[in-house]
Amino acid sequence: MSRRCLSSLLLAANLCGRGAADTTATINPSTNWGTWEGWGTSLAWWAASFGDRDDLADLFFSTKSVNFGGKTVPGLGFNIARYNAGACSKNSVNGESMVVSPKMIASRQIDGFWTDWTSADPASSSWNWNVDANQRSMLTKARDRGADVFELFSNSPMWWMCSNHNPSGSDNGGSDNLQSWNYQQFAVYMAEVAKHASDNWNIKFQSVEPFNEPMASWWNGKSGTQEGCHFGTSTQVTLIKNLRTELDNRGLSSAVIAASDENSYDQAITTWNALAKAGVAGSVARVNVHGYQYGGGKRDVLYSTAKGAGKKLWNSEYGKADDTGSDLASNLILDFRWLHPTAWVYWQVIDGGGWGLVDGNNDAKTLGAVSQKYYVLAQYSRHIKPGMQILDGGNDSTVVAYDTGAKKLVVVAVNWGKAQNLIFDLSKFKTPGTEGSPTQIGSGEQYVAHSDVTLKGGKFQTSFSKNQMQTFEVSGVVI
Repeated sequence: MSRRCLSSLLLAANLCGRGAADTTATINPSTNWGTWEGWGTSLAWWAASFGDRDDLADLFFSTKSVNFGGKTVPGLGFNIARYNAGACSKNSVNGESMVVSPKMIASRQIDGFWTDWTSADPASSSWNWNVDANQRSMLTKARDRGADVFELFSNSPMWWMCSNHNPSGSDNGGSDNLQSWNYQQFAVYMAEVAKHASDNWNIKFQSVEPFNEPMASWWNGKSGTQEGCHFGTSTQVTLIKNLRTELDNRGLSSAVIAASDENSYDQAITTWNALAKAGVAGSVARVNVHGYQYGGGKRDVLYSTAKGAGKKLWNSEYGKADDTGSDLASNLILDFRWLHPTAWVYWQVIDGGGWGLVDGNNDAKTLGAVSQKYYVLAQYSRHIKPGMQILDGGNDSTVVAYDTGAKKLVVVAVNWGKAQNLIFDLSKFKTPGTEGSPTQIGSGEQYVAHSDVTLKGGKFQTSFSKNQMQTFEVSGVVI
């Protein structure tokens, strides 16, 4: 049996070789951490700049081999797209206009559809359904490539609904910026966008999220660089009730409400408990949380809180300025191990400073290289598919999913320490897999398949260099 030396997926290349004792991961088929719903990205802001490009749609929403930047790149196969209902418009109403933060980044101003308060009729001149063409274009391109889970979300109400007319936040950042007399109007806006998408774009939003990090204190109209709005929990309660009513009034009773997209796991726990105490838990079908607490936070408590309330749980936004992918892999494994989300969404797939999966400038509309982080995420998104059951990987470096219909086991593992053999024990399965070669994905070459690992006696093993990731698919596995 041949052995191939694979360079590191996460950091610099390392020579293969035995430098530490072997480690065994015993896969547990009896632990079910949920049915996987998918991988995805939020479309604002990158899609508002690049949404007319088919190659980028292929890159993120297909599993085709894509010619990009002079390289052949494997598509990530995302099936989730989060669409941002914008808050900006450049018109004036009775002498009043949108106020723009002096530090506002132009590409982060997303045009909204309800441009003035004169009429709530979506067919009136108060509404402009022709704006935001690029983001809408990428939404439909994603659909045409197989994306089938869509969420409508908001960073801020329309500017004219805000107390200071500034969609970047209140003047002090820590107070609500939505005028109380526009609580109902904000719910109308979100419901009308969902209705229009269903009737005119052939897009059915399965969920609507009216908040984005609502308890944060950094949504400041004087220094904000993007749309944002603080909502106290009492305001969230009112808006959730209003939104449920407005969705139902438009025949969108199947569209669920998600909340509250807090920045951290710990804040998500506090906010959810407040919403539940206020009696609106029944109107919220899913807890959304962002992953910006990174290696900290009570992931396990949030999971048990959501599970105890009978709610699904998504990590609906993650990003970090690390183009190696090391932090992405580390935090994603922590999520699988402790948070147990059923979906995972990357924030900006195109961005600079190490944030994007593809380096780019949304203002200058320039694109750079595919980052190493892109290939790290490919290890997961191209193999762990919707409908798979998430299992206990047996240790803190292994993620495992099982396809019941195909009787296929997917194992994604990282070796953070010294070079060693990793052993994967499938002996607890009724049938641990047919004799054969699991697909091994390496790097250096960046996502190239190898078939030099053999399953024997319910186990298989291979050598990992330091900071290396490999993915295996094992057929014929029966729980």
